[in-house]
Amino acid sequence: MLKQFLNLKLSQKLSPQQIQLMKLIQLPTQAFEQRLLEEMNENPALEAGKEDEYEADEFANEEYDDYDDAESDRIEADDINIDEYLSDDDTPDYKTQVNNYGEDEERETPFASPISFHQDLINQLNTFILNDQEREIAEFLVGSIDDMGYIRRSVPDIVDDMAFTQGIYTDEAMVEKMLHVIHELEPSGVGARDLQECLLLQLKHKTPTEYVDLAIDIIENQFDAFTKKHYDKLLQKYSVSNEQLKKAIHEIERLNPKPGGSFTGNNKVTENVVPDFAIRIVDGELELTLNGRNAPSLHVSKDYQEMMQTYKDSRDKSSAQKDAVQFIKQKLDSAKWFIDAIRQRQETLFVTMNAIMHYQEEYFLDGDETKLKPMILKDIADMVGLDISTISRVANSKYVETPYGTKLIKEFFSEAMKNDQGEDVSTLEIKKILKNTIEEEDKHKPLPDDQLAEILKEKGYPIARRTIAKYREQLDIPVARMRKKI
Repeated sequence: MLKQFLNLKLSQKLSPQQIQLMKLIQLPTQAFEQRLLEEMNENPALEAGKEDEYEADEFANEEYDDYDDAESDRIEADDINIDEYLSDDDTPDYKTQVNNYGEDEERETPFASPISFHQDLINQLNTFILNDQEREIAEFLVGSIDDMGYIRRSVPDIVDDMAFTQGIYTDEAMVEKMLHVIHELEPSGVGARDLQECLLLQLKHKTPTEYVDLAIDIIENQFDAFTKKHYDKLLQKYSVSNEQLKKAIHEIERLNPKPGGSFTGNNKVTENVVPDFAIRIVDGELELTLNGRNAPSLHVSKDYQEMMQTYKDSRDKSSAQKDAVQFIKQKLDSAKWFIDAIRQRQETLFVTMNAIMHYQEEYFLDGDETKLKPMILKDIADMVGLDISTISRVANSKYVETPYGTKLIKEFFSEAMKNDQGEDVSTLEIKKILKNTIEEEDKHKPLPDDQLAEILKEKGYPIARRTIAKYREQLDIPVARMRKKI
């Protein structure tokens, strides 16, 4: 039996230009600048700076469809000098070094890239007297060290790997011998197989003292008790005073659990946060500004527009000319669209952050995080008349400089919960109070989650113990046992 169904489906398809605009909106300041440079390199019809004595939109509404005409009046391309339609300088000014800087702008000299973490270790190996086999094994071990400074493989696995992949045949005793060489390298602790060995290596490189010796014994023989902070057990085991144990633990706490991570020559790149907005308080009122680097001065190339006008005024049009003008038109259209997209990006960023600023006005006026109101993406989307996904793109990747520090915008968004008065309060407010409560606790007797729940309930926030645990983990605060101090 055949059945007919009518299925109506409503769908919205974004144009390629809309997708590109969304991508531009999502970019933070530094990434946007890089995208701008890429576009200018790809499109010579797009130029930086303000246009003098020339109206950028003079030809904006002109239609250049003559190149689609029939070629009844065609002349040979050899009779036309295409150079007349090109700029005198094939390399646009913005690509030359002189024009990359203002007159008073300081020019930075390129500097050599520092050596890598692993290359530094290889260089240190060169100070040891080793035979060819020992050096091969030692260099293989250096290559097995991860970015945190650890060798997370067993000796038998290393022996097998060298045989199968490098054709280096050795035994576990030789590998252990070379590991001791690796353990002499800097930074201290590099080449350890686990945290316990890493801490021990660092302690053994220290000048011996009463407290360093005690710390070595604790890590070597009572590591489990130390990590679980069973201080009473350690006091009983070593028959020492609280002060002696405290000083030994202080020696351990000063060690680096990730010796490779602190190497200044490592290949990791630390991104500097550039605020996309700035909020100031002027005469008791909030003032918002958009980072000027998000609003570059751009214009369409005068040369390219003149080329198009020259072609338009020309009576005779060859096939080669028409190909050239098609290319010019495409570049002009692309430049005009990009300039308009940047303007739309500026407007979108500003109206979105302006709405957030006014929604959270109480917080921005005095910096008290407990005054942050519950706010979701839809709240701001409704205020500015934009899609929720657009608000998300702005919030997730942009920073704002405030009188209280530089903040990631998405941190101002939170769900609402009810207090004991039935009022909506922000989860950010609850987290702030939870954090303050933990900071004020007696570190000799830190508060477990059920007691924290009772305290917040007394403060007017009826929160379940499991919710306390979730917020504590989101705040990167360990459980009570791990917060204990001797």
